[in-house]
Amino acid sequence: MTSPQRTPGEPGHDLRLLVRAATMYHLEGLTQAQIAERLGVSRPTAGRLVARARAQGLVTVTVAAPTHLADSIHPDLERDLEAAFGLTEALIIAEDADGTPSGDAALGRAGASLLARRLQPTDTFGFTWGPEQVAVADALGGAAACARVVQMDGSMTSVEYHTGVDHALARFSERLGARPVRLVAPLFADPDTVRALERDSIVSQALAAARSAEVMLFGVGSASTSTTLFEGAYIDTEVLGELHELGAVGEIGGRFYGLDGAPVASSLVDRTVSVPLEDIRRCPTAILTSGGEHRRESILGALRGGFATTLVTDRPTAQWLLAEQKG
Repeated sequence: MTSPQRTPGEPGHDLRLLVRAATMYHLEGLTQAQIAERLGVSRPTAGRLVARARAQGLVTVTVAAPTHLADSIHPDLERDLEAAFGLTEALIIAEDADGTPSGDAALGRAGASLLARRLQPTDTFGFTWGPEQVAVADALGGAAACARVVQMDGSMTSVEYHTGVDHALARFSERLGARPVRLVAPLFADPDTVRALERDSIVSQALAAARSAEVMLFGVGSASTSTTLFEGAYIDTEVLGELHELGAVGEIGGRFYGLDGAPVASSLVDRTVSVPLEDIRRCPTAILTSGGEHRRESILGALRGGFATTLVTDRPTAQWLLAEQKG
């Protein structure tokens, strides 16, 4: 609170009322009705006094984290990320999200806390499979609830590969008290098979539920041999070569996009069984949980494409994203 400096044209008595009203409101915690009673003015007048005090610079507000938490919470960086990419919320973890189990677990804990705040009991919640989403499922407590949990992308492949999707679906549905909806389908198939699957009553119902989910949770993959899609034999070196030529930097549920966020028109488009990127973009609460140097371009493309309303990531990645966006 500043000292009551007289402003040009402002009578001393009125200035005193401004300072008194602001002191009662900001320091003493009084309501506008209580201020009105104490000062002998109407409630609307009390509100105007508080507002005028702020407008004339008589009130200063400082928010500071405790010193021992300064390295673990980053409100300024989060606010800058939100402004740069039009996000509803950015949540930055203290640990590095380096793709290790401990890094995934840190993302999972942060993602679980955010998800619990965002979910409503009547919501349908959709998720793509991947290690970060499994970590969120493992970290989720019992405070949140929703109506349905649905798998957003197919997972069947030609080799033995553990995607974690069954574990995540069971965990989410149990912790959220929700009905599980599994997408029993491959991630990629020939176009005729995809069209047939989309007409199948079970698969089509699951896809419809996923496409209309009020809350979505997903990670991003890269167009490289280190991605789960390559490791799980979902794509091969020939497809990777095509994706590189087209400028793909990332994927969500097998749907690839470039650094500018534009979908990539590869041969995979008509072969993919998952929620389309345009549906993810339309989702009111789309939570991207990812980080680490190996995912930075993938995250940047996803943010530029408008696929996320909310981001959970690590500090080095957040700083890199801001630097790239500012040019």
